[in-house]
Amino acid sequence: MSNGFAHIELNTDDPAKAQKFYKAVFPTWKFNAVPGAGYWMIDTGSKGDAAGGGLSKNPTEAHWLAYVEDDDVKKTIEKARKAGARIMMEFHDIGEMGTIGIFLDPSGARIGVWAKSKKAPKKKAAKKAAPKKAAKKR
Repeated sequence: MSNGFAHIELNTDDPAKAQKFYKAVFPTWKFNAVPGAGYWMIDTGSKGDAAGGGLSKNPTEAHWLAYVEDDDVKKTIEKARKAGARIMMEFHDIGEMGTIGIFLDPSGARIGVWAKSKKAPKKKAAKKAAPKKAAKKR
């Protein structure tokens, strides 16, 4: 694992205003709502290893939050705690997307850690073909 940046998230008190602003500044960006979550995935149109993005409502302060990809969020949160971090979000399972945690480093900078889900996505059951009827012999 390279521990590269994997996801960058904007937290804002006005998601609609932020979307309008970023669409004007970066016309290739698309905001895709996650149904029922108050969250939008940001598709920057980038190819390759570029980090993905997200936008969520945060009524207290607007800020960008970077997530570092990691193999074991629980272990990393504990290492951060022992090194002097203030934990903002303990290990949190986000289903098929993976797991996350957020902490403040000793200087007060916020950073998240994220691990891809090791759970296989649910597959739809394959339909069985109806048995073929035997041809009548004449």
